[in-house]
Amino acid sequence: MTNSNIPIIGQRPELNQNGGSLLKIRRALVSVSDKRGIIQLAAVLKDFNVQIISTGGTFSALKEAGFDVTPVSDVTNFPEILDGRVKTVHPKILGGILAVADNPKHVEQMKAHDIESIDLVVVNLYPFEKTIASDDVRLETAIENIDIGGPTLVRAAAKNFRHTAVIVNPDLYGVFAEEMQSHDGCVSEQTRFQLACSAFQHTAHYDSIIASYLRGLTPSAGFPDTFTVSMHRSQELRYGENPHQSAALYGLFNEYFKKLHGKELSYNNILDINNAAQVCSEFNDPTAVIVKHGNPCGVASDPSLAEACTKALATDSKSAFGGIVAVNKSLDLATAEVLNEIFLEVIIAPEFEPRVLDLLSKKKDRRIMHQIVNLRKLREFDMRSVAGGLLVQDPDQHRIHRDQLRVVTQRKPNEDEMVAMLFAWNIAKHVKSNAIVYARGDRTLGVGAGQMSRVDSSKLAAMKAAEAGFDLKGSAVASDAFFPFPDGLLEAVNVGATAVIQPGGSIRDQDVIKAADEHDVTMVFTGIRHFRH
Repeated sequence: MTNSNIPIIGQRPELNQNGGSLLKIRRALVSVSDKRGIIQLAAVLKDFNVQIISTGGTFSALKEAGFDVTPVSDVTNFPEILDGRVKTVHPKILGGILAVADNPKHVEQMKAHDIESIDLVVVNLYPFEKTIASDDVRLETAIENIDIGGPTLVRAAAKNFRHTAVIVNPDLYGVFAEEMQSHDGCVSEQTRFQLACSAFQHTAHYDSIIASYLRGLTPSAGFPDTFTVSMHRSQELRYGENPHQSAALYGLFNEYFKKLHGKELSYNNILDINNAAQVCSEFNDPTAVIVKHGNPCGVASDPSLAEACTKALATDSKSAFGGIVAVNKSLDLATAEVLNEIFLEVIIAPEFEPRVLDLLSKKKDRRIMHQIVNLRKLREFDMRSVAGGLLVQDPDQHRIHRDQLRVVTQRKPNEDEMVAMLFAWNIAKHVKSNAIVYARGDRTLGVGAGQMSRVDSSKLAAMKAAEAGFDLKGSAVASDAFFPFPDGLLEAVNVGATAVIQPGGSIRDQDVIKAADEHDVTMVFTGIRHFRH
C-alpha cells in the first residue's frame, strides 16, 4: 500500500476506485453483543454469497431470520466450553484471520492444517461499560462481561487489515455495505485501514474502562502509573473557543445535561454550564448562579428562587447580559418571568414546573438545559492539557464547616458575619485567582477575578459593588489564598468590610492580623486555599 492510500485517521472511509487493492469478501465471522443492524448487513453478505460463521446469540438471531449460518464449532471441530468463555480462540479461526494471503509459506501452512481464510470479522464486545453503569452491579457480574475472545479477534483482523476487514461499530454497516455493492462484493484497502483504526480504538477504550473500574474498587489507589483517557465523541462543535479553532465534545456531558431548547451549544457555553453547575452544587438553599466567561458574577440564595435570581442579577447586571444562569431547585414560573426579562445565553435547572418551558422557549436562540446529575456527587479526576501531556488532580470538592475555622483576631465574628464569610468562601473557590469576593449572608456584592495582584482584585470587586449601588459597610470578604501583605486586607477595610475569611499561611500573617485588630475587623483562617487557574 502506498503512502497516498493511507487515510487521515478519524475520517470516514473514502468510497472510491483509488483506495488501494480490493479484497473480495467470501467468508465472514459474525459475533456481536450489540445486534443493531446485523440482519441488514447479513442480507448484503447473503447477496454476495458470503459464508457466515457465527456463535451464541448472534448465531440464533441469524438462523431465526432465515440465514444459512455455520456454527464456529463446525469450523473448529471443538465445542464451546466453560460456559462460553472459550469458543472462537482457536487456530482455525485465528489462522484464517491472520494469514497473509500472498505469503507462500502462510498459504502452505493453511493447506496443511485445513484452514480457510476469513475475509471479514464483524465483532463488538460484551457490554462491560453498560453493565458497570448499574449502581448495584456485583463484581462477579462485571467480570463475566469482560470479553476475551472478542478483543483477540478484533485485534487480529485489524493487524491483518491488508487481507481482512473488521467492523466493530454497527453505525458503519451501511457504509461497508454500500462499498461492497459498488465493488461487486469487494472492499478497498483504504476502507480496511480505516476500519482497523476504528477497531484498535474500540479495544483500547474497552480495556481502559475495565482497568478504570477495577482500579476504582481499590481503596486509596492513588494515581496510576499509566493514565488512560478514553471517551466516545458525543458531538462535533461548530468551533472551539474562537471561530478559527475546530472542536468536539467527548464523554458523558450530554448525559449529565440535556438540551431542551435552543441552538447548538458552543465550546464556551459548555465550559460555562459546567462552571455554573459547579457553583450551584455548593448550596442547599434555593440559589441562583450567573456565570460569564468562566467566573461567577452574581450568586444569591433566598427561600424564593425568584428573589434569589433577582439578587444575583443585581450583583453585576452589566456582566449578566449574555451570561449563563443556573439554579439548584425546580424552576417555577415566577423565577422564569424574572429570567425572561434579560438576554441570557443558557438557563440551567434540575426541573421545570408547568408552563415554564413554554415561556422560556419563545426566544428561539436561548438554550434551556435540564441538569440531570448533581455535580457534587461526581468523583471524577480534574484534567488539564499541557504541552506533551496532562495534569491530573483530584477535584476541589473541599467544603469548610464553621467549626473548622480558626479565629485569629481579637474580635470574634457575630452570626451574621460568620454566615456571610462562609457564603463568600463557597463562591471564591470557583473564581479565577487571584479571587476576592464581597458578600452578605445571602448574596454576592462584588467579585474580583483573575487579577495578577490580590490588591487589584479587591479594588475591582469594590468597584463592581459600587457600580451596582451596594454599600460594603459590614460586608464579609473572602480571599482564595492568603494575603501576603496587609495592603490587600486594608483595601477591603477601606471600603467597609468587617469580616475576612482567608486561608492564612503567609510569613507575614502576624502583620495582617495586627492590621485587622487595629481596625476592629474579625478574621478567620481556613487552613485551605482554593487557587483556580
